[in-house]
Amino acid sequence: MYLRLNVMKTSAIRDRLYDYIRVADDKKLKAIYMMLEDDIDGTLAWWENDGLIKELEAEYKDWKDGKVKGYTIQEVRSSIDQLRVKRNNK
Repeated sequence: MYLRLNVMKTSAIRDRLYDYIRVADDKKLKAIYMMLEDDIDGTLAWWENDGLIKELEAEYKDWKDGKVKGYTIQEVRSSIDQLRVKRNNK
């Protein structure tokens, strides 16, 4: 089984887990959740992740100091619109 897991792509593993969770009984769902609960809570509470907060603060400082260019919401929307047009014209 471990060998098969190494060969499977992440997307295939994710799909198999989704399929399993959809049909698993209550007891198995609770067991899976208990196994992953700390990880799930940690993922959802991004503001408690010191590494992420430090990274965001450093990026904000670089932007504020003019080291990194920022984009307005209008610039981002325009860029998205251009990409949509380009994608749809293929």
